[in-house]
Amino acid sequence: MKHLAREQLTIAKMIGIYCSDHHDTSDGILCATCQDFMDYVEVRLEKCPYGEDKPTCTNCPVHCYKPARKAKAKEIMRYAGPRMLLRHPLLAISHQMDGLRKVEHPGSLTREQRLPSQKKQAEPDEP
Repeated sequence: MKHLAREQLTIAKMIGIYCSDHHDTSDGILCATCQDFMDYVEVRLEKCPYGEDKPTCTNCPVHCYKPARKAKAKEIMRYAGPRMLLRHPLLAISHQMDGLRKVEHPGSLTREQRLPSQKKQAEPDEP
């Protein structure tokens, strides 16, 4: 699974845990507030300047969430993070491992350095 897709799945599972425990929803179904937050997260992930090389949000020098949304993400992650080890251990461990990677601010990198995965996708496969 690609890094960005795994990151999206991890946050979706965290929001699901938080929502089911705080808003009495069943697993997999989010309340309107949590679904709105999930939609916001998906847009932010799509627009991440790091692309597939995205670091975890804690280690990212670019804070792309608005302050209120950032506070909500922090609340969700603090609650759901420890519970991820029991419910989704592989995602939790992968997320912790991703947190060990160091990154540079995208402003100090060239476009090719920031988005090497997109450059590879644009190149046609050779026979």
